[in-house]
Amino acid sequence: MNAELIRIERPKTNSRLFAHTRWDAIPALSGLFHLVYFLGLFVLYPHAPLWVMLILGFVYSLMVNANINGVGHNFIHNPFFRSNTLNRIFGVTQSIACCFSQTMYDAVHMRHHKGNSDRQDEKGDTVDWLSIYRHGHHGEAENPWRYVFLSFFRDDVGAIRRELRKRSNGDLFWGNLELAAFAAALFVMFLFNWRYVIFYFLPFWYLGHCFSYLNGYYRHYGANPDKPIAWGVSSYGKIYNWLFFYNG
Repeated sequence: MNAELIRIERPKTNSRLFAHTRWDAIPALSGLFHLVYFLGLFVLYPHAPLWVMLILGFVYSLMVNANINGVGHNFIHNPFFRSNTLNRIFGVTQSIACCFSQTMYDAVHMRHHKGNSDRQDEKGDTVDWLSIYRHGHHGEAENPWRYVFLSFFRDDVGAIRRELRKRSNGDLFWGNLELAAFAAALFVMFLFNWRYVIFYFLPFWYLGHCFSYLNGYYRHYGANPDKPIAWGVSSYGKIYNWLFFYNG
């Protein structure tokens, strides 16, 4: 059976700012809006009613999920700007908005593509650090509740740094800088209003990352990790793909 060749061409633009298409202004502005929203929560906290802040906090959690799986994911595969400096700066802004490292996310995501939620090998390890089988038993996927609520605490920063060091392109420096940037932002907020950070922000931040793991879990649950053509589960819902910039 002959497989028909599929040709995929990257979009081209004569824009001096954007590397691939001017449409990348939409996810770029969405990412910057997320940063403004993150800072705005801190400003509003002493003034807005509790019920308003709870709604806004939940929206922030949803935005973390949408950023990681939409803006951030798109940015990994298609850096928006022609200027490498602008791409690095944008990565820092997203790291502060999501309170993680965009560059380290890049390293973890590339491992994800190498393993594609693979099963454990004979040593009980997986290529994909995010694999839903990594902490499962008897070759089965991990319970979704455990995966969603525990994955946040399983990141091995040392292993991620070793992965970035292999690249020898400055990614390790920028990954560390991004960690320092969001840590500094939270520290300054803590100095001004420690109750905001401890009792308000951190729970919604954690929830946002849990939403992201929930998204990832069901992108692979029900798939067949032993068949490359069936490694993932696709979604073609218009609303989902609009919100996540066609990460379907």
